[in-house]
Amino acid sequence: MYRIPLVFAPQPEFGYTVTSPALPELLTEGDSLEEAQANVRDAFEAVVELYAEQGRSLPAAISLPAAGELLWTEALVGSP
Repeated sequence: MYRIPLVFAPQPEFGYTVTSPALPELLTEGDSLEEAQANVRDAFEAVVELYAEQGRSLPAAISLPAAGELLWTEALVGSP
């Protein structure tokens, strides 16, 4: 498993585009935040495949911390 910083950019028409500052090749979208987030897995798998084909390693910064280390995450939460 990996922790990947993601940027969810709302689109003028509708939906969200998702990119990652840690993995510039990661690009996906969705009609809702939930759909966009669900599509990240497929986009990440494509990036892993691309890196493997190119003989590149994924950035160390996206690896999960060792057991017992702090794990930081962010989430968008709407208010009523």
